[in-house]
Amino acid sequence: MKKIQCECGHVNPEGTELCQSCGRPLTNETQSTKLLDMRYEGSARRSKTYNKSLVDKIWNFFSSVKVGIWFIILTLIASAIGTIFPQEMYVPVTSPLQVEEYYQEEYGTAGLIYYRLGLNNLYSSWWYILLVAGLAVSIIVASIDRFFPLYRSLKNQRVVRHESFMSKQRLYSESEDIQLDTNDLEEKMKKKGYKVRQDEKGNLLAEKGRFARWGPYVNHIGLIIFLFGGLLRLVPGMYIDEKLWIRDGETLPIPGTDREYYLESKRFIMEVYDEDDDEVFEEALNRVGSVAKNFQTDVVLYKQPTGLLPGEKGELEFIKEEDIQVNEPLKFDGFALYQTSYQLDEFKAMSFTLDSKDGDNRFGPFKVDLFNPDDEYKLDTNVKVELMGYYPDFSEFAENGEPQSKSSLPLNPAFLFKMYTPEHPEGEVSFVGIQQNLEPLGENDYKLSFAGLETQNVSILTVRKDLTLWVLALGGFIFMVGVAQGAYWNHRRIWIQQKNNKVLLAAHVNKNWHSVKKDLEYILENSKLNMPIDQSEIK
Repeated sequence: MKKIQCECGHVNPEGTELCQSCGRPLTNETQSTKLLDMRYEGSARRSKTYNKSLVDKIWNFFSSVKVGIWFIILTLIASAIGTIFPQEMYVPVTSPLQVEEYYQEEYGTAGLIYYRLGLNNLYSSWWYILLVAGLAVSIIVASIDRFFPLYRSLKNQRVVRHESFMSKQRLYSESEDIQLDTNDLEEKMKKKGYKVRQDEKGNLLAEKGRFARWGPYVNHIGLIIFLFGGLLRLVPGMYIDEKLWIRDGETLPIPGTDREYYLESKRFIMEVYDEDDDEVFEEALNRVGSVAKNFQTDVVLYKQPTGLLPGEKGELEFIKEEDIQVNEPLKFDGFALYQTSYQLDEFKAMSFTLDSKDGDNRFGPFKVDLFNPDDEYKLDTNVKVELMGYYPDFSEFAENGEPQSKSSLPLNPAFLFKMYTPEHPEGEVSFVGIQQNLEPLGENDYKLSFAGLETQNVSILTVRKDLTLWVLALGGFIFMVGVAQGAYWNHRRIWIQQKNNKVLLAAHVNKNWHSVKKDLEYILENSKLNMPIDQSEIK
């Protein structure tokens, strides 16, 4: 790397704009009247020095503020587009449609395109993750590119600075033929909270609030931690947000626990308001008919015993019994189970009888479990019914005559049965559904008659576990510390030095110039030094 030697003898890295020893400008603008750019103290930054290798070009790309802003804009645009239609997590859990069908049914072609582009799960889509990762890399590279050169420059500040450094500060003045009382000035500076350094010749450097310069970098650290916490949610086991459909009397493994914990639903309870409860609900009751007062699931939590061989099932260990109500979840081992929805009177089983159309014979009844139907139902000697096809949510017949089911939920169950009787040992085919009894292969002598229906309640629980919250909270806290650090404090410096029977005074602050002007009014009161003028106002 090339070096630049200043007139003072100090050797500076290539790309340095102000000598890191005396402050003299090292560019061609030495003789100009343009004020110095003190943003990074004129220090050499890697992105402004190297531009040859592939690594240099990648570094320079990500260190650019414009690139970082574009990453932010693209991320915001993508996030905004993700709010046009609901995310998949907000699709009604009771909807019988598949996710793709739901978006197409509800929002038409736009909804289908939305789904195909992965916008339904925006925050876990690969391209959105790349945007967030690119933003994080940009923040890290840009911070490193600026932080260390700035840190070295501020750490090695000298009391005496070159005259051109002084004269090109925004606040500057010269005073001639005066006797300088440095003790009085130093005392006033210290009263204002400045840290004062003085050399043997009486030159002063007063500095205050340097830590404010690190506010943006603290912001960046907090933001990086926050983004890291968001990406951690994609790591298995760090973040779980799943639905558990559990019916009265069922015992199911809890999602995300790797079958370590099981939940038994004792019963689902729903209470509604009536007109005697409160007049507040009278209007709502008249409009919608019923308003939920409380709905809860009485559950028992079990744990699979430890020390079992792979595939071995032991007797579940009782942990606790609890009621899960809205906003009162069941909590255990970092998990929380929330009562989020329900479905009343779900079809559980349907009963049928096998009747001859002349009324002479009746067999049964037999019961078909709508969640686990049998392949065959034996009714009598040489009398049986074979289940050829089961369509839980029958919608229509396809062009080839095959019945179609919209979902796996028993919302509109239909069956294709084959009936074996002594009169018809080869069987008769019947298609049976709600208010449907079809004979697709010709007229039959026997028919299946509806004999009864069993229903059950379904409780829909949300299983949630979030080990990233403390990371997100830490990132947010650090970010706010950086905001306060940069917003409520500022880095102020005042240089006073004597040269050739003149006293030069210059001041700089990274923001809020009114603050350092007020400090100077107090410090220079009753002194013979001229109040510095604001050179930015000189045309």
